[in-house]
Amino acid sequence: MPEKNLTKYLIFPKLFPLFFFWEGTFIFLITIYIKKLRINEHIRVAEVMLIDDESGEKLGIIPTSKAIEMAKSKELDLVEVSPKSQPPVCKIMDFGQHLYKQKKIEKKQKQSQKKKTLKGIRLSARIDRHDLETKAKNARKFLEAGNPVKVTLIFRGREMQHSELGFAKIDEFIGLIEDICKPDKPPRKQGNQIFVLLLPQVSK
Repeated sequence: MPEKNLTKYLIFPKLFPLFFFWEGTFIFLITIYIKKLRINEHIRVAEVMLIDDESGEKLGIIPTSKAIEMAKSKELDLVEVSPKSQPPVCKIMDFGQHLYKQKKIEKKQKQSQKKKTLKGIRLSARIDRHDLETKAKNARKFLEAGNPVKVTLIFRGREMQHSELGFAKIDEFIGLIEDICKPDKPPRKQGNQIFVLLLPQVSK
């Protein structure tokens, strides 16, 4: 069916303002969606199993034409949700609202799937408080963006003889941003370095 006739079969009282400036994208989304879900007169079977959209209760097998009339009497749509069932399973719902909710779910999923980048912060055993706070501010920005941060403290020369000072400096650094992160594991020493991986703290 031509795209220009799509609105003849759908009711989108709340969607048009949201997509007004993206008309081309809106038409594309509707076209793809109809391929997955048939609605109203596009459901070309004699009868369907009707499900109450709110309670999930089975209302029984009824003629498709009657189910469409029931949907229209409520100013809603008959939507085929399980086409492979015998007979197909349908629900009476606000298809426009359903599409809007699906779009929001997809958007959230895409946001949660954004690639996180491991960031690095380097410290020295003799770093002063001011520089430590500056490094902590940078780490905070990385963590707020959802990125894990690897903090590495490097010993030079005889500093290796006082590794406890390095661990203390790492603990001091973590203390500056402990409200937004948590160590993956306790700080560890390897060669002339102490390192710890800080993960973004999930808000409750």
